[in-house]
Formats: sequence, structure tokens, C-alpha cells
Amino acid sequence: MERDQCHPLLREGRRETKYSHGFSSSELEALTGMCEAFIPPLPLNNSPEIVGKDGKTKEAIQSFYKSSGAQYPNPDEVAELVVKRGFLEAVILVRILLIILSTRLGTLLLCGALCFGKNWPYINKFSDIPVEDREKVIQKWLKHRFLTPIRLSFVLIKFLCLYAFFTQVWEDLKNPAWEAMDYQVDNRKDSSTTPHEKPLMKGMVETTHETESTIVSSLVQKGLRVAEDPKEKLYKIKCDVVIVGSGCGGGVAAAVLAKSGQKVVVIEKGNYFTKTDYSSLEGPSMNELYESGGILATLDGKMLMLAGSTVGGGSAVNWSACLKTPMSVLQEWAKDCQIPLFTSSQYISAMDTVSQRIGVTEKCSEEGFQNQILRQGCEKLGLGVESVPRNSSENHYCGSCNYGCRTGDKKGTDSTWLVDAVACGAVIITGCKADKFVLEKNKYGRSRKSKCLGVIAKCLNGDITNRICIEAKGTISACGSLLTPPLMISSGLTNQHIGRNLHLHPVLMAWGYFPESDSVLKGKIYEGGIITSVHKVGSDDSSVRALIESPALGPGSFAALRPWESGLETKKRILKYARTAHLFSMIRDRGSGEVRAEGRISYTFDATDRENITAGLRQALMILVAAGAVEVGTLQSNGQKFKCKGTSERELEEFLDEVTAAEGPKSLVQNWTTYFSAHQMGSCRMGQSEKVSAVDENGESWEAEDLFVCDASVLPGAAGVNPMITIQSTAFCLSNKIAEILKERKFSD
Repeated sequence: MERDQCHPLLREGRRETKYSHGFSSSELEALTGMCEAFIPPLPLNNSPEIVGKDGKTKEAIQSFYKSSGAQYPNPDEVAELVVKRGFLEAVILVRILLIILSTRLGTLLLCGALCFGKNWPYINKFSDIPVEDREKVIQKWLKHRFLTPIRLSFVLIKFLCLYAFFTQVWEDLKNPAWEAMDYQVDNRKDSSTTPHEKPLMKGMVETTHETESTIVSSLVQKGLRVAEDPKEKLYKIKCDVVIVGSGCGGGVAAAVLAKSGQKVVVIEKGNYFTKTDYSSLEGPSMNELYESGGILATLDGKMLMLAGSTVGGGSAVNWSACLKTPMSVLQEWAKDCQIPLFTSSQYISAMDTVSQRIGVTEKCSEEGFQNQILRQGCEKLGLGVESVPRNSSENHYCGSCNYGCRTGDKKGTDSTWLVDAVACGAVIITGCKADKFVLEKNKYGRSRKSKCLGVIAKCLNGDITNRICIEAKGTISACGSLLTPPLMISSGLTNQHIGRNLHLHPVLMAWGYFPESDSVLKGKIYEGGIITSVHKVGSDDSSVRALIESPALGPGSFAALRPWESGLETKKRILKYARTAHLFSMIRDRGSGEVRAEGRISYTFDATDRENITAGLRQALMILVAAGAVEVGTLQSNGQKFKCKGTSERELEEFLDEVTAAEGPKSLVQNWTTYFSAHQMGSCRMGQSEKVSAVDENGESWEAEDLFVCDASVLPGAAGVNPMITIQSTAFCLSNKIAEILKERKFSD
């Protein structure tokens, strides 16, 4: 890949700016010692892992074994990630840990006898302890059951160290370890001969390219009325509808309302990229396309979450699965939650309309490695396996759509609904983050105490100091289940259900190693469609307990998420990356969480959730074994695994009996695990009254007239399947209703 073939924000190389982490030299010294212990330089030997097919040691693998986490500039990168991506409490804990380990007395306290040098009773600082002894210290603390704040600090550094090491790229856009891992970046691109187009540019204002002197003229050129208020330091824009967010909800709402004749403005804090901009490089892509750079966890570190943060939102980076809302879920929402919409002909029709607009196809002409394994394992066990519809062509063979689709085959809102909106006169302002909704006391005597007049936002480009005030007849929050509640709360809304009832579709992963020489299945885990097959784990009453699907895992995510047992074990596992398939167990959760401030997320499991996710995890392991894995395991912290060759069914059953949904790293247990979520729903759920919901069945706030929510947060609960179709169909119905409401109020006022 040439450097000029992708967007500058989606590539790396030599750092152009200084580090801003603020760590002292002594803290960095301790951090460097820790990074070296997590990824130590190792002596070469004649083990099979480092011998090529020709019997000679491969140069790339030799280099990988010699490499170290202390090599420049990884420790600085780790420090930068700690400060930028960690909670304030986590940053404080990490820095306290490093300060302690930078002193001899502190090292004695945390490392015990391992800190004594040859000249007894001389005490070494942590960075001066031999690397093999530093490993032992880390092994002890990762298992420690009681001083969990210290353990959490080690866990965070471990994650960020491995992630940074395997995602860093140099001027050639390559990482030195990738050749040893048998990893290649997806270099495919659109095969069409048509000139590169950016279909949204007709209505796009990218604030990252603007200054204080150009922003007004750029907005005016797009047909907006702009007035400057020097006293308040505001640019005031008038329109009919302003939408915060451009993902599955906001994109659909923008198209529907613009088509209805409303002048629509969409603000999006992320940037705009198209197929030729994407690099498929894990590090910069995650940093630019995901909320918090793809490193976003619950406050206790138990759950890691992925949420899109770019034009198109999650639809630009998701895994393409297009499953319609199950009828049992629709009936539950209609009956138990008393929302008739979900069993109406309007909603059923909306699912068909959405599927048609985003180009959903039912089949897959060629499956990738992981989905082949899922299908073959299910067939050998006599289990049902279904094809997953996708919003792409049937021959779409892209394993890196989670970094943006380089072929343009996947149809997110950025290439469908938003294109429709712009064609009808909508304007999209990127790099623009909503601060608060503008509320005033309702003067019209209606039931809601406040009236929303629009939104105030700030440009993330530091060259533009004035904020933007967008005045509108209707305001829609569509920034997702993790950001809509904090925005509403910071605007002064007090409904008790805002930010609560958050559902996450928790996920646990299983892995299986398939040596190429021992398997008829060809390919690598990063090749082919990400999700093309699904197995539904049923219970005695035939209800679905869990879905088993395959994930996308780049080298950095793979290395960071794996249990760390030792430096040697880690490097051996990393070398098996390309043929280590993963399957995950995903549940429709009964438990729920809370997000009332940005980035401050908590979550509690229901007992049934743990039973269901465990059943799915065990089933995933059985599928991997049946498909021919020579070794399988989970991501539990003790490196839980099982060698399949030469073992009996009884031994496998005994292993599976030990597989459970463990607690998170903050809990007082020795062996812990990490859960994942790519689907966040329900944090501003709709309902029949403000006693049970945050918004009404039209998506309108119970407290503020003309303020609507139109994203996954309005769902009454977890959808139970990949929710893209559910979110877009709900948004389609709500935005049509919003268009009617705004027209009625226009005439009544």
C-alpha cells in the first residue's frame, strides 16, 4: 500500500507531534520495564514454532523472537494510550503503580524477594530486576484476588502494551511482527473504472478543513442561513430539523425528513471517509472510526465495547449482518411493553424497505476461514447453521469491513440514506460535537414542561473557537445508546430512565487452532466475510439461548485480548494468529447497565445471562473441536485451554464442565475474564408513560417538546440479534411520525 492511497488520518508512520502523556522519566522507566516483561526478547532455539517449512529458521520469526516491548517508541505510545483512553481513576492508579515501582522501597513492597540483587541486601528498582523475575511479578499480580486496583493497573498496561506493539506501523505502513504472524493488510480496492466520488460532498462541511474565517462562507455555500453572535461567541444557523449523529438512526431519519420537505442539518463529531480513504490498518482505523479509539470499557473493566464514531456511525464499521427483528421479540415489545408499533404492518414493511435500500442479499458465494469452521463444525455435530444476510453483494469477500469497506460494497448509511438526504438538500457538518440541547419553558400550555429550540455544538478543530447554535423546529438525538443519555442529562433533563436499561448483547469468545498442515480448511482468520453463518443455541423450550458467530480480530486486538501467561507463551501464540479461529457466544441480555455521563458505563449481569452465555461458549468450543481444531480455549485469564489430539470424549466433557462465565478483573477471584459488546441498546427506551420510559412511542422526550430520540437507545430492550435492521426500521417508522408531528404543530402554532 502506498502512503498516498489512503487518508492521512487512517495511516501512521513517524509521529509528527510530541507526546503529551506527561509521564516523568522515572515513570517511563518503570513502564518500559513492564512492557519488556510483557513482550521480552527471547533466545532462539529449534522449537517447531520458529522453524520454517524448509527446516531453516525464518528470518521474520527470528526477528520477532528478538523483539521487545521496550523498543522505541512503544512505552511512550502506551503512556499516551493510558492518558487518552483510560478513565481518570485508571490513569491515577497506573501512575501511582509506576511511581511505586520506580523506587526501591516500593519495588520491595510489590515484588518481595525478587527485587534483591546479587549484592544482598541491595534492592533493585523494578526496571533493574532481571526480565524473567519481572515476569514472575506480573504473573503474581494478574492472579491476585484481593488488591484488585493493582491488578487492574497491570491488566490495563498489559492490554495497551500488546495492542500498541502489534498495531504500530512505520513509513512502509507495516509492522515488523506481521510477517511472522502471517498477516497481510487488506489491499483490495474498488474494481470499478468510475472516478473516485465522495457522494456526500454536495452537502458536506468538514470543519477539520475550516478556520474561523472560512466556516461561515462554507456553511452559506451549502444553503444555510448563518448569523454571527460575537457577544455569545456563536454562529447561529436556522433549519427545520437538526439531527445529532449520522449512524443507523440518524442517517435514516435524515433521509426520511429531508424527503418530506424539511431542511435538515446533521452534525457528526467524526470525520467523513469513503472507500479510497480506508487503509485497513488496525491502529489508525480504530483510533479514527470508533468511539474512544475502540478502547472503551465499563468502569470495572469487565466489558469492552465497540461503537462507531464516523460519518455513517456503526453502519460504516460493523460486520454486515442484517438479521430482521425476531417475531418473538416484536410480540414481547408490543404486548409487554405496550408498543403496538412493533407488530404493526408499518414496522414489518419498514424492515423490507430498509433491507432493500441497503442492498441486503441472502447468500454468500464464498465463506472465509472462520465461517467455514463454524459451518463444518455444526454439520459434523448435527447442529443447525444458517446463512446470515448482509448489506453487500453475495460475492463480497471482505474481512476488514470493520475498518471501513475498501471496495465500497458494504452499504452503510454513508452510502445510502445520507446520500438520499443530501440529494434532498440536507447538510452534514462533521467534526462537530453536540454540547447541549437548547431548552426553554414551554409557553404553549402543552403537557411537556420544556420546549427544545435546537442544539449548541462545538467544532473539534481548535482553529474555530465560536460554537455553533443550530435553531430548529425539531431536534433529534441519534448519537447512540452510549452518548444520547449523557447529552440529554447534561442539557437538564431529569427523567429517571434516561441512561438506564442499557442492554449490551454480552459476548464471550472461544478459540481453536487449526495448523495448515493438519486441516483441509484453507485461509486465514482475517480473510472473507466477517459474519456469514450463525448457529442458534436452543434450550428445551426451543427458545434461543445464544447466537454463535465469528468476529473480526486484527493482530493488535488478538494479542491484547489473549490471556497473558508468560512472554514465551505469548510469542508462541502470536505466531499462530493467522490460523487461530474465533467464535463467540452472544446473548439477548436480561441484565442491564447505566450510562449517565459520557464514558462512565456500568453493567450488571442477570443470573440467566451467565447460564446462557456459558451454554453458548461451551457449544462454540464443541464446534471448534468438531471442525478439527488441535487445541481450543477461552480468553479466561489463566489461559484455559484443551489439547484435542489423543484425548477422550470424557476428558473433553470434563474440560467443558470447567468453562464458565467468569467474573471481571475487578472481582475478588483468581481467574477472571473480559466480555465484549458491539451492540448497545435501550438506554432511552420508549414506552407508554414517563414512569416506565424516557421517551414516548413517537420517540419524543416526556419532558421536552420537539426533542426526539431516533437511535438504538429507544429500543424497549435487547433485540437478540445483530440490530442494524431493527434500529433502521425503528428509525424509519419514528422519523415518518416525526415528519407528521412537525407539520401538524407548524399549522397549530
